[in-house]
Amino acid sequence: MRIVYDKRQLWKFLFLALALAAVTAFLLISNNLVKQLARQERERMNIWAKATEKLASSSDDADFEFILEIIQQNNTIPVMVADSRGNITEFRNFDLPDHADHDKISYFELSDTNKEYLQKRLAKMCNGKSIAAAAATSDHFIEVKGFENTRQYIVYEDSILLRRLSQFPYIQLVIMIVVAFVIYGIFVYTKRAEQNRVWVGLCKETAHQLGTPISSLMAWSQYLEATGTDRDTVSEIDKDVRRLSMIAERFSKIGSRPDMELEYINEATVRGLEYMSSRLSGKVIMELHPSEDDHPVMISPPLFAWVLENLTKNAVDAMDGEGRIDIVTGSEKNFAYIDVTDTGKGIARKNFRNVFNAGYTTKKRGWGLGLTLVKRIIEDYHRGRIYVKDSEPGVGTTFRIEIPLAT
Repeated sequence: MRIVYDKRQLWKFLFLALALAAVTAFLLISNNLVKQLARQERERMNIWAKATEKLASSSDDADFEFILEIIQQNNTIPVMVADSRGNITEFRNFDLPDHADHDKISYFELSDTNKEYLQKRLAKMCNGKSIAAAAATSDHFIEVKGFENTRQYIVYEDSILLRRLSQFPYIQLVIMIVVAFVIYGIFVYTKRAEQNRVWVGLCKETAHQLGTPISSLMAWSQYLEATGTDRDTVSEIDKDVRRLSMIAERFSKIGSRPDMELEYINEATVRGLEYMSSRLSGKVIMELHPSEDDHPVMISPPLFAWVLENLTKNAVDAMDGEGRIDIVTGSEKNFAYIDVTDTGKGIARKNFRNVFNAGYTTKKRGWGLGLTLVKRIIEDYHRGRIYVKDSEPGVGTTFRIEIPLAT
């Protein structure tokens, strides 16, 4: 069963690796597309800069109309023309705060609010440098010759389309992650629901199948008693038959809400350990250390006893039938706790959570379902929790059960 669990973990890892590879490929393709569009805008602005430069030196009316048409075709890329001292002369495609100037392209015709706005945009692009220094390090500055061969700069920003496209991959990535989590959650929920149905069906069928042989054993016990068989022998047989009957009853209750009763943690622990205490070999010492104050909790006594029996049996197996088991009860804040400590093989820290997964086991024989069932009983029916409190390979393990105090 350990092999089955490891394979399941491997498939999860492969699925995660494929998902990461797909996301990485998507981001690379999207970023490449953004870079291509940025290069195209750079080429368009180079043409626009040449047209502006030509316009300043052209005297031919035909050329003037053609160049002006090229300049006017740019209606998406925010651009401004400034001299070497950073004084803006023209601009296009900026969303100005004062909308009264929306049809103007000359800087000098703008309101003070819009002039200040454009100066701040230019200063931001220069990043605290002079316009000449910024042009030497940025692709968004193009030097041209203006009227009378004066030095001017075409300064442009990415278009709204390019800015949105550059953000789009990350927005899509977030959406993909959310969708993936939703799909994974639905898949896990559906799978868990199906497992629960199979689990409940298996438990109820087990209880049903045990019913007939248990009834037969009860009849044989009565027959042995009637025929004068030794009373002590018959009494021990009766104990084990009642034990089988109780196990069948526990299986029959899986999947349905059990009857919860008000119990005290010390008393419930003593009763839960009663059967295992009488079945342990002399090589195993089990000792209960109850708290001074008994604490009330709402539990299902048969299921609670099943949990304790499972933990103590696992402890005996971990110690290879020889060692010590200490059970400590107490309370912290608003819950009562039971610590079950053994001197067995211990558990590696990386497997603290894995031990509760169905199919996980270190035994040569076994299905790896015991602790899974224990976890369900404590969490689903008792609204508590169970976890590995402490463990060290070669030293031993402590499991802790926490159950809310009754109010």
